[in-house]
Amino acid sequence: MKKMEKILLARQLDGILVSSSANMRSSVGFRGEGIVFVSRNRPLVFTDSRYTIAAKEECPEADVIQYKKNIYESWLTELLERLGREAVVGMSIGFEDETMTVQTYQTIHALLKKHELENMTLVPLHKGLDQLRQVKTKQELLDIEKAEQIGDSAFARILEKIRESRSQGKELTEKQVAAYLEFYMKEMGAEGTSFDTIAASGIHSSMPHAIPTDKVLEEGDFLTMDFGCRVNGYCSDMTRTVVIGKAGERQREIYDVVLRAQTAAIQAVKPGIKGCEVDAVARNIIREAGYGDCFGHSLGHSVGLMIHETPCFSPKDETVLEPGMVITVEPGIYVEGFGGVRIEDVVAVTEDGCRNLTHSPKGLMELT
Repeated sequence: MKKMEKILLARQLDGILVSSSANMRSSVGFRGEGIVFVSRNRPLVFTDSRYTIAAKEECPEADVIQYKKNIYESWLTELLERLGREAVVGMSIGFEDETMTVQTYQTIHALLKKHELENMTLVPLHKGLDQLRQVKTKQELLDIEKAEQIGDSAFARILEKIRESRSQGKELTEKQVAAYLEFYMKEMGAEGTSFDTIAASGIHSSMPHAIPTDKVLEEGDFLTMDFGCRVNGYCSDMTRTVVIGKAGERQREIYDVVLRAQTAAIQAVKPGIKGCEVDAVARNIIREAGYGDCFGHSLGHSVGLMIHETPCFSPKDETVLEPGMVITVEPGIYVEGFGGVRIEDVVAVTEDGCRNLTHSPKGLMELT
């Protein structure tokens, strides 16, 4: 809440209308559906009967209002009743323009006209609330690290499962690999997955965000697994690429380039460096190896209540890193018609460098 108060003062706002799930939870702890209104007074949580009881438990420092028809009508009515027309009519209200739909924006303007509040100003915050979540608290770091530990354990178990299936002559499909990973994470206490699990084998591994299919794992395949889970709402993320059977010469070459790029980038992470500078470390290694055109995505993204947060390691991100930021490092090489490799860890920026929260082995693994 103190961070929110700083935005109110800095932008000369009378209140902030919070509508995204991550920022509702970050501001008052609310995990349901609805909106939160933050001002210099007691926060207000507007939700329906499905979440009212939970909201009262989750948000002891806020007043919970149950709406029945239109949530924004309820919000305006509540403001008028609490503050009076004279105080409300000239208010300047910040809102999350990155997530609010055009339809919702139009609805609010129609309600302002209905209540003769056209002088109320809606001010777009341009990711201002998201930036408040860039530096994690000690508890947030613990939750992310716990989620990452669950991912590490799930990876160890899926390797065992693949080896066991091969030794018994049983076939495994990409869909089954993804399903086992998700089951293992939930069995070990995860609330759910951070995103749709990726398990891509053979030429499918050349697609960075491939959707698992019924394709069977075959001898000589690359198998890329990208997965994560949630602990107390906070996300983990990791990627490992292995070879089913023995690796070929080109597979070894590509894997080595990606691993060198990732290792160098992690070593570069420290307070004061820009996100684009870390991206360049990995990108230059891949480019010099002749695979520059095969690495199209950013090097990494922050994680937290959302799987993709800011800042990022990308060619365009000028954000200066600070201790407490938590960011993925995930270079990749993707060769159409052949296959691809991605290796991803989550690192936390420290006072003098970074700490890797991912502990699964990264040397080339051949699952024979």
